Amino acid sequence: MKLTTFGAAQTVTGSMHLIEHNGHKLLLDCGTFQGRREESYHVNLNFPFNPAELDAMILSHAHIDHSGNIPNLTKQGFTGPIYATNATMDLADIMLRDSGHIQENDIKYLNKKRRKQGQRSLEPLYTQKDALLAMPQFRSLWYQEQKEVIPGVKAQLVEAGHILGSAAIVLDYEDEAGNQKRLWYSGDIGRFDVPILRDPVLPFDAHTVMMECTYGDKPHEDMEDSYEEFVDAIKRTVSRGGKIIVPAFAIGRTQNLTYFLSDAIENGDIPDIPVVVDSPLAVNASDLYRKHTECFDDETWQFIAEHRMQGLDFHNVIYTRSVDESKALNDWNEPMIIISASGMAEAGRVLHHLKNNIEDGRNTIMIISWQAPDTLGRKLADRERKVRIFGEEYFRKAEVVTIGGLSAHAGQTLLVDYALSSQDTLEKLILVHGEERAATALTEKLAAYPDLPVPVYAGKGQVFEL
Repeated sequence: MKLTTFGAAQTVTGSMHLIEHNGHKLLLDCGTFQGRREESYHVNLNFPFNPAELDAMILSHAHIDHSGNIPNLTKQGFTGPIYATNATMDLADIMLRDSGHIQENDIKYLNKKRRKQGQRSLEPLYTQKDALLAMPQFRSLWYQEQKEVIPGVKAQLVEAGHILGSAAIVLDYEDEAGNQKRLWYSGDIGRFDVPILRDPVLPFDAHTVMMECTYGDKPHEDMEDSYEEFVDAIKRTVSRGGKIIVPAFAIGRTQNLTYFLSDAIENGDIPDIPVVVDSPLAVNASDLYRKHTECFDDETWQFIAEHRMQGLDFHNVIYTRSVDESKALNDWNEPMIIISASGMAEAGRVLHHLKNNIEDGRNTIMIISWQAPDTLGRKLADRERKVRIFGEEYFRKAEVVTIGGLSAHAGQTLLVDYALSSQDTLEKLILVHGEERAATALTEKLAAYPDLPVPVYAGKGQVFEL
């Protein structure tokens, strides 16, 4: 078996890994690369292989950095099945249509600049229609169900605990010598103390583990400590009469936040103020969380049994869908919490909320997830005083609070446990989906375990013989 790492290689976006075995080709994830607009467009447009030659694909979860380039893949000739969990299929449907809408709008913005420079106009990476056309290729694969996805390779999906329907991908096959081998691809690894979802399954009997290392340099704070920091920031802002603006990924982070906030209000930890989820995609995703209760953990079922919530219908949470409802929030002068996409503050309604609130010192911008370089979210996390929103410069007076401990990604401690869990059988350990600093720190941490193979920080296009 040959593995080539084409995406999320020495970076944290664009997950895409090619498996070749017995003359057949299988793709693991097909995410979009996120960065500077023009660079991202060209990277995402041009695949480093011929999509028409792929036999099948498996999707670990629906986040755009893992799924976002699927419509472009099918548009360029891939006709095979795309295997995923039921929940991931449903989420991918709304995510990819939303992404198609963003692609169409982004190219309009880019073409406006290109026309001024006398350059030819470009086509969108894909459209909403292309996203719809990709969906019939999806095939449901239940957790732990084994399926021969290409000749000689059996796949199963196991709980990753990251977002609804997220999975690690396990491939069982024979090597050239006839030995049974197992490749375990982590996708994005969740945490053991995150609400709503079940805990991630650690690798077992794996010969190769390819795993994310996003927070390889950071042992996460205890969730309770992060919760206290979260609560303190809200109380501090409310005492100033301000608003809390939270750029949050529409899937996963938004639902976890509403859970935390409802609990905090009910327990009296924070004042009973409105919590607004202002993102059509997040609202639709929350509907799917209500549908896929098979993914809930025992604590959430107990929460439901005690009638403290029904699905995700928490106390005092307002879901907005229309543009008019979103605009009306600007006229609310009392303290409130606005959760809005995108998580890196690069698109969507959150930009309007930031524009309208960033120059008011009473307000707080809360950053609760990893921010890619060159994004507005990273500039805010770095507490830059001047930022550009919609091409205009704003002087930031709002407080910025960063809370890493609320991340849905595993921290350094769990990543070490993940690598160690198959140490008796492990032959190769490949690190992806992480910046160099994180990979280096995790490698140094793992060096304390002599029975582990030395981790390889995979480069783009690097080939591994398994």
